[in-house]
Amino acid sequence: MQLVVARIGRAHGIKGEVTVEVRTDEPELRLAPGAVLATEPATAGPLTIETGRVHSGRLLLRFEGVRDRTAAEALRNTLLIAEVDPAELPEDPEEFYDHQLMDLDVVLADGTEIGRITEITHLPSQDLFIVERPDGSEVMIPFVEEIVTEIDLEEQRAVITPPPGLIDESQAVIASSRDEEGDEDEAPESGKDA
Repeated sequence: MQLVVARIGRAHGIKGEVTVEVRTDEPELRLAPGAVLATEPATAGPLTIETGRVHSGRLLLRFEGVRDRTAAEALRNTLLIAEVDPAELPEDPEEFYDHQLMDLDVVLADGTEIGRITEITHLPSQDLFIVERPDGSEVMIPFVEEIVTEIDLEEQRAVITPPPGLIDESQAVIASSRDEEGDEDEAPESGKDA
């Protein structure tokens, strides 16, 4: 199975190094010196990583045969693709590869069906599941422990406990009207002990 592990950014310096936007949780494994990666577009590769280093928080790579800034700049926006065994699992049991999560059924703790994961978006702060609902609409579910409480690969499902309003806007309205009604019945607090 082929997975996109990085996108090449701009050239860095004059000796053929490039910045890369990492798209894997295991860059030390997928983007190590000696790794041979397919590319998109295919005409740019395959590329063999010669060296890698971190500079100012960015990963810099140099590929075999790329010796100057012009050659490095020609690779800009190229996707780097690794061949991964579909049965391979991350070392941490709490981590998952995107291909393991795709098409999982998303359900509430009580078993209520929400939909199916059709896409995973990686943002700087967190990842998002794009879930297609049975009616064809989509909902975004943050992939955080507080909301996604269980991933069961054997049962092919993700169990979620969403906050009000995340998956159904009517829940947010009900919750807010309930809060307002409760506020009317209660006397305002004076801040003093009785």
